[in-house]
Amino acid sequence: MTAFSFTLPSTALALEGFGPWTTAVLRACLAGLVAAGCLAAVRAPLPGRAQLPALAAVGAGCVVGFPLLTSLALGGTGVGDAAVVVGLLPLTTAVLATVRGGVRHSPAFWAAAVTGGAAVAAFTLARTGGSPGSADLLLVGALLACAYGYAEGGRLAASMPGWRVIAWGLVLALPLTLPAGLLALVLEPAAPTPSAVAGLAYLTLVSQFGGFIPWYRGMGLIGVARAGQVQLAQPLLTLLWAVLLLGERPDAAALPAALVVLGCVAVTQRVR
Repeated sequence: MTAFSFTLPSTALALEGFGPWTTAVLRACLAGLVAAGCLAAVRAPLPGRAQLPALAAVGAGCVVGFPLLTSLALGGTGVGDAAVVVGLLPLTTAVLATVRGGVRHSPAFWAAAVTGGAAVAAFTLARTGGSPGSADLLLVGALLACAYGYAEGGRLAASMPGWRVIAWGLVLALPLTLPAGLLALVLEPAAPTPSAVAGLAYLTLVSQFGGFIPWYRGMGLIGVARAGQVQLAQPLLTLLWAVLLLGERPDAAALPAALVVLGCVAVTQRVR
């Protein structure tokens, strides 16, 4: 969760020197090459045919959909607005896990999850003063894409090492992301700055690959929905990094919102 909390600020930094399409597909194809090297180094077995649909969902949602849609959205909105996505992501992931995996949770779990998601959404929207627009639609699409990839990858991580889940998702997407990355560099000439390169490097090594290793492992151990609720605290960390890295001004409601969110996380982790 901490690793992913830097994703939106890092995307904003990368967009200072790279176009939105370039940022999205470069992080995916470079991470795919790293993942391919790791799989080859350990001689990982090929995934089974039954595992391919879930891996395709990981590739579509977490490798292509979420990075692309958030990169495009950040061209028309700020990091604070985009934090709504990760604020509602745990609740959406829990719903999809219930639908796809038949997982059942207590009313107390759902009450805490909905309360936490509502608190984060209200806090972020009030802070940014956002109004519905094209960027908001892109963020909704990113939310659904990422939640789908989380839910399917989390289910698969119960039978496959978590790092291999994201690694194979990245590798399977390479036939799309590699040529798309080369094309994006031609159509969107880059003007990289040190901060833009640093942002892209973080997106490649951590947000797109390294952060998923403990994330999917945790989902495989305690379940998709419960693991997802830990992410309720991510938007507040994202806003903190936005202040420190991008100079955004903090909001007076940050501390009350943090207390509500942390309380909801505690409830979802304790109830059955």
